[in-house]
Amino acid sequence: MMNWFYDLILKESIAHTILIYSLVIATGVLLGKIKFNGVSLGTTFVLFTGIMIGHFGLRINHEVLDFIKDFGLVLFVFFVGLQVGPGFFSSLKKGGLTLNMLAVSIVLLGMLTTIILHFATGVPMPMMVGIMSGAVTNTPGLGAAQQALKQVSDTGVSTSIPDIGLGYAVAYPFGVIGIILTMIILRRATKTNINREVRNFERKQFPQDLKPEKVSIIIENPEVIGKKIKEFDKSLNSTAVISRIQHNDEIKIASPKTILNKGDIILITAKKGNIPDYIKLFGRESEKDISDASGKLMSKQVLITNRHVIGKNLGLLDLNNRFNVSITRIYRSGIELVALPDFDLQMGDKLTIVGEEDSIENAAHVLGNSLKRLNEPNLIPIFTGIILGVILGSIPVMVHGIPTPIKLGLAGGPLIVAILISRYGYKFSLNSYTTPSANLMLREIGIVLFLASVGIKAGENFISSLASGDGFIWMGYGAIITFIPIMIIAFISRVILKRNYLETCGLISGSMTDPPALAFANSISPSEAPAIAYATVYPLVMFLRVIIAQMLILFFAIH
Repeated sequence: MMNWFYDLILKESIAHTILIYSLVIATGVLLGKIKFNGVSLGTTFVLFTGIMIGHFGLRINHEVLDFIKDFGLVLFVFFVGLQVGPGFFSSLKKGGLTLNMLAVSIVLLGMLTTIILHFATGVPMPMMVGIMSGAVTNTPGLGAAQQALKQVSDTGVSTSIPDIGLGYAVAYPFGVIGIILTMIILRRATKTNINREVRNFERKQFPQDLKPEKVSIIIENPEVIGKKIKEFDKSLNSTAVISRIQHNDEIKIASPKTILNKGDIILITAKKGNIPDYIKLFGRESEKDISDASGKLMSKQVLITNRHVIGKNLGLLDLNNRFNVSITRIYRSGIELVALPDFDLQMGDKLTIVGEEDSIENAAHVLGNSLKRLNEPNLIPIFTGIILGVILGSIPVMVHGIPTPIKLGLAGGPLIVAILISRYGYKFSLNSYTTPSANLMLREIGIVLFLASVGIKAGENFISSLASGDGFIWMGYGAIITFIPIMIIAFISRVILKRNYLETCGLISGSMTDPPALAFANSISPSEAPAIAYATVYPLVMFLRVIIAQMLILFFAIH
């Protein structure tokens, strides 16, 4: 009677595969919520649940497992790219070079540590490269090393190919744990307040003096009296918007042709740091706030959902003159900005528009303002992006002196394409906008599928690898390769260079090309700081990890 149940549990089938993955993920996520001294591993615990399940003999077809693992990784990195893309390019201008230099330092320190351990312990370099690849959680590096090792063997330099995947398997778990431990130790050692770090990061990305602020100004300066607002375009366009004017107790929309008279009151929305200059230019600050004055004018927030206006700037749309309205502020990703004419619109932006009700509705019709449209999934751009990412990641790049080509792989290619699409996709009719909740859901599904797959496969031989004499010793070597470089650079970043803690977490996650560590960093706070830092350093680090793994094999095998 119970044969069907045993078949479901033990025999390979579609139902069996779904059951095992669901069991691993549900149990791992549940256990990941348990806190130890106030710290929980979150979704990362799925990896260790998978190892346990795999150890106890629950198997999944390896081809199916590899597919699910790689597809989960693609989902995770692609939606991370979509999330951080808009802030990625600005981050390159705001310390991106420093972050990449710190990440390169971690890579080079890891290589140096590996070489020192090779000479100090006598462990063959191919096995040390396998251990290093596991210690830095870099599967493409392992694959590149295996290909280089095979090529060396084919030339007759070596007669056998050691199973360097064994070193990778025993070093990988601490590779994940070590990065997370570094984050925890760094936080405790520096007594970091997470909420303060979030605020500091937001202030750095969007300084307080750039935040929009409203002020009512009485026209008193003789040099501006009798002139039209458009005559001040050069001084206003870059930092401010005049939205309303009160003349003879009547408040109306301010247009470029509006003439300024003595005693008029204008309402300016400007970057906070520039407001004193505008008060000096036009007169003095008014005690009356005409933004709150009642009348025909009203203020309303409108969503950008019309794909035909995405990528266009406010000056080109000329909504102010077309509909007699004034756009004063823009909300993007929770950040409030001044609505300047050169501001390029993106799907999901929220505009504050001032005007009469009919005029605002006409402008809203042009902009879209459809919440339903915003919630619709844009599947074609997403899967087109994944196609392009897989193609990019599969392009072989020949490097002089390296016999096997270098590839970005299924992690690097989709990440880079997602970043580019999120920023420039509108130019090719690729609107990749996803709501924050949908993005988070798909990222989490991707990472738990990846972790479960890695854990189930590693669990098959994990205990036997540890028990095979050198297994625990190799794990110790891997822990050294993991811990020393990231701990040194993390403290340099945080203590000496005074980098943001969340940014530092993203830095060390990206330098180890480790999605589980990024998932843990993201769970610390809702800030995008870790993901932006991760994406900033990931492309260069991935390239270096793959090259170094091959170079160590080829150099030490030949010499």
